[in-house]
Amino acid sequence: MARGPRYKRSFRRRYDGNTDYHKRLRLLKSRKLRAVIRASNDHMRVQIIQSKLGGDKVLVSAFSKELNSKFGWSANTGNIPAGYLTGYLAGLRAKIKNISSAIFDLGIFYHRNRVLAACKGLVDAGMNIPYREEFFPEGLEERIKGTHIENYAKNIKSNDPEKYEQLFSGYLNKKKLNPMKISNIFSDSLKIIESKK
Repeated sequence: MARGPRYKRSFRRRYDGNTDYHKRLRLLKSRKLRAVIRASNDHMRVQIIQSKLGGDKVLVSAFSKELNSKFGWSANTGNIPAGYLTGYLAGLRAKIKNISSAIFDLGIFYHRNRVLAACKGLVDAGMNIPYREEFFPEGLEERIKGTHIENYAKNIKSNDPEKYEQLFSGYLNKKKLNPMKISNIFSDSLKIIESKK
């Protein structure tokens, strides 16, 4: 470790590689609202945040766990369709509070497809957020509906039923859910979210 009278250790979050302070300063100087999207292994969180000197203020928030309790989503809350629904829900809540525009704040490390699905949900809800056309990859629309999960489940079930039972045991045993009907559950949950806006 460096020593000496001129050595100054950087902030812990920069040292650990968790925060890019130059990028954060640019976001704060823009004085625009930030659409902050964070993903864990099991959940998604989408927030519209206003930056202030005393600290950030959360104006709108949506958490993927809400999908289970309020909007009829019975599948996993950490997958791509759940990410889209969470982003869409946050976008509708923002519109109710007359928030129409923001900029994306995705952080340094992010779970690409799930976070991009949440971004797409915000944009589809009517939020005015600038982005490039190549920002959303090809095939994201189908993945948002969960058809990639359905196709994978069908393929595994036809080739190796034992592996199917093992891989989808959380859906089949715990949730009593057919993984080959995720797109139906997605469309039903989307209708419930739209009806409650």
